[in-house]
Amino acid sequence: MIQAISVDMDGTFLDANSEYDHERFEEIYANLRQSGIKFIVASGNQYYQLKSFFPGKDHELFYVAENGAVIFHNNKLLSVNQFSNTLVEKILRTLTEDYQDLQVILCGVKSAYLLKKADPNFKEFARKYYFELKEVESFATLPDDTFIKFALDVAIHQTTQIVEQLNQTFQDDIRAVSSGHGSIDIILPGVTKGSAIKQLLTQWQVNPEQLLAFGDANNDLEMLQLTPHSYAMKESSEEVLATANNIAPSSNEAGVLAVIEHYLDDKSNTPTK
Repeated sequence: MIQAISVDMDGTFLDANSEYDHERFEEIYANLRQSGIKFIVASGNQYYQLKSFFPGKDHELFYVAENGAVIFHNNKLLSVNQFSNTLVEKILRTLTEDYQDLQVILCGVKSAYLLKKADPNFKEFARKYYFELKEVESFATLPDDTFIKFALDVAIHQTTQIVEQLNQTFQDDIRAVSSGHGSIDIILPGVTKGSAIKQLLTQWQVNPEQLLAFGDANNDLEMLQLTPHSYAMKESSEEVLATANNIAPSSNEAGVLAVIEHYLDDKSNTPTK
């Protein structure tokens, strides 16, 4: 029996307009609470942005943000995996010196940071996903924060190449992963949505086989590998489609809500590929 549900947001839970059917979700969520099923929001995005989608539920939901680097619950930081400042400085030098036309966000626990000289279109894009965002003159002096992730924006056709180059340059110090649509996240090795969710499941004494998980991009792979009840959205990356055991309707068809409703109605009958 399902005891926990984890959902990616962009391209999974949210539609193309970054919306979802609130009324339908509220009805589903009431049933989840009644059944004691925990709901995990698992995203590469910032905690302060994620919680804005679920007003009034901070004391109930669990947020695995920044691709597993942090876990928040009830407005409290439960777990953090951080880069050393020395490594942060080394990565920033490489990004600014070796790559042209690459936009960078330095993600901290308190806020995210970008350069004042960054492309105006990128700034507008960044404000959509980072509700706590500050502009700085330079990264030569690091802000007073704990750093957990780098978010990069690159030309879509360069994504795979840059991911491979970064992983080769820094070897075991970092892990670069595509999060879709020209976005690249640089995270610590072993820190993933999957590792953070596994930590929560262990605390709750919930077996991974009791997890229902949804994703669409490569930063969801470890989360989907946790459970046989894994769902790739219909419009997912090839790797996600190959990894997940099931396929859900697209995010524009409210695929996550449809599958959860199915489980609530008939837990013994799960659609497969």
